[in-house]
Amino acid sequence: MRNAFADEITKLGAADPRVVLLSGDIGNKLFDKFKDKAAARFYNCGVAEANMMSVAAGMALCGLRPVIYTITPFTTTRCFEQIRVDACYHKAPVIIVGTGSGLSYAELGPTHHSCEDMAILRALPEMTVMAPGDSLELRAALHAALKHDGPVYIRIGKKGEPDIHPGMPALEIGKAITVRQGSDVCLLGTGVLTAIALDAAKLLEAQGISARVESFHTVKPLDTARLTEVFTAYPVVATIEEHSRIGGLGGAVAEWLAAQDPVKGRLLSFGTDDAFMHEIGSTQYARNKFGLTAQNIAQQVVARLAARQAA
Repeated sequence: MRNAFADEITKLGAADPRVVLLSGDIGNKLFDKFKDKAAARFYNCGVAEANMMSVAAGMALCGLRPVIYTITPFTTTRCFEQIRVDACYHKAPVIIVGTGSGLSYAELGPTHHSCEDMAILRALPEMTVMAPGDSLELRAALHAALKHDGPVYIRIGKKGEPDIHPGMPALEIGKAITVRQGSDVCLLGTGVLTAIALDAAKLLEAQGISARVESFHTVKPLDTARLTEVFTAYPVVATIEEHSRIGGLGGAVAEWLAAQDPVKGRLLSFGTDDAFMHEIGSTQYARNKFGLTAQNIAQQVVARLAARQAA
């Protein structure tokens, strides 16, 4: 996804002279093409992410369209106060891109994990929170974010993520995308785990269960119309994310659900536990630890569906 980001932001920068790219001492070679086309609009801000956020907010308030890029925890938790006060309070149109989100950097330990970013930023007034499901959604999300009048946070993976769309989808902020039709259960994926949701749907199909899959690329604002539809139609609706079950997509859907009249669907949430991961291992190792695998998701969905049918 990071290569897709570099390519798309280069195109957007060439087309729009307002676009400025700020990097927190990462991806310098990644942005060589951007610098070839617009060297005066690329700033390596070093390991001073809080200052970078304030610089970007000032640029945005002067009519520019700054895009910030660095590893997710360093562009969110490290500079949360500046995001809150400088960007959100002023409704400054800053685009904040966090790369290697979730457990993408599992091998570098908990300082590089980011399983709370959507929760903390979703709580901020004026902030839009997005988690594209693949490189194509990311490209479309950047276009949508540049048209949005306010701060936008986009969490992305690192590299090697499979595409879930055959071509760039028509993407609107706050509007989910149906990526697979199904009649028995519904899986709501966000971010890089939307591909895992599709894999789980295939495993369910092999067991005679038809699973619909939705890409909730926007976690704030939620597509409440789509939620109303699926919770009315399906007995089991599962949220799937590489983020804590507290405050991410699952938490947001639970908040919405608590305010509704009784519905047919029951919520099943897949995400990371309310705990730090102290072991060091690959991303797959971390996903296995938290049950974020197609096999576990399919198994739990089958069990929940059976329980609903027996009730």
